[in-house]
Amino acid sequence: MKSSYASGFGRLKALSLDFLTREQLYELARAKDVAEVVQRLAQTAYKDEIESLATVYKPPELIEVAVNRHLVKLNAIAVQTAPLFGKSALMAYLSKWDIENIEVILAAKSLGRGLEQTEAFLVSSRNIPLTLSFNAIPFAELNLLLQQPDMESAINYLVKYGYGAILLQQLGEFRKSGDLGVFTAALQNLYYTRLLWELRFLQGDEGVLREYVRAEITKRNLLNLLKSRDSNLDREVLSRHLVEGGLIATSSLLEAYSSPELGETIKRFEPWIDLSDALESYRKSGNLTEVEVAFDKLVVARYLTRFRSLPISLTSSFAFVLQAEYERQNIRRITYAKQYGMTEDYIKSVLLVG
Repeated sequence: MKSSYASGFGRLKALSLDFLTREQLYELARAKDVAEVVQRLAQTAYKDEIESLATVYKPPELIEVAVNRHLVKLNAIAVQTAPLFGKSALMAYLSKWDIENIEVILAAKSLGRGLEQTEAFLVSSRNIPLTLSFNAIPFAELNLLLQQPDMESAINYLVKYGYGAILLQQLGEFRKSGDLGVFTAALQNLYYTRLLWELRFLQGDEGVLREYVRAEITKRNLLNLLKSRDSNLDREVLSRHLVEGGLIATSSLLEAYSSPELGETIKRFEPWIDLSDALESYRKSGNLTEVEVAFDKLVVARYLTRFRSLPISLTSSFAFVLQAEYERQNIRRITYAKQYGMTEDYIKSVLLVG
């Protein structure tokens, strides 16, 4: 068993050499436009995806589809090489992409959009056999979901994948409010409950991995709190969009929501995380990305290095999939920043580079 996993770990280490370096990311940030970003990516590990998709898609959709398919390929390899005792936990983590795909499809259904307008945003691949993929919902099924005549039919179709029942419970509320967020909150609560359950095992990895997951829940809840304040939503509305299990209790978040000033709200979280600098940037720009990036950078600094430094174990697999995920995030941030004419300095400031 150890020999088999050591071999798999060696494969992940070798593949890690293909991740974009800090300088390569900065070169993308220096590109004059999105077309040049594509040219530069075609000289990296994304070459095959860029070349195979270039006749079908144009930037920025070309980049979106290429990075999504590349991520699927890397995650499939990570699942194959993970230690047997941790495969279910890693699969539970990677089901986040199934949930993201469902959210994209439900949004598309509500707007009357089909596969052509939606495929670029699906983290899936037509090219990887289901037996080698981590996805519970294969691409062909995602396509069939989009072909369902209405929202209720699409949700019923998801019952066989374990998501339909939880979504059906929110259908009445969606019909009353038209708020797709009720589906998102239900899916996220289901996702994190399952993931924390899978990380209950006692193999020596679960402590730091559970802490990382709780930090991610905290980020999601904080961003929802700030978005709710910006939109002047009722406290009750926010409560329906919070996920249990974070480093900060939902009761504390709801109490902080009543603080009259945003600075006071953020200050309440200093025992867990210091976002004071991000708050200043947010006040000047009104852009919540400032807070999200600050939180992401703290998480990368706090956990990714620890995952890599531990002995060969499930944390090694998580370090690999997280690095792939952060790379996707970096490329997408560069692409859309270029699309909107953001400066090179700004783009560099939002990149996650360890």
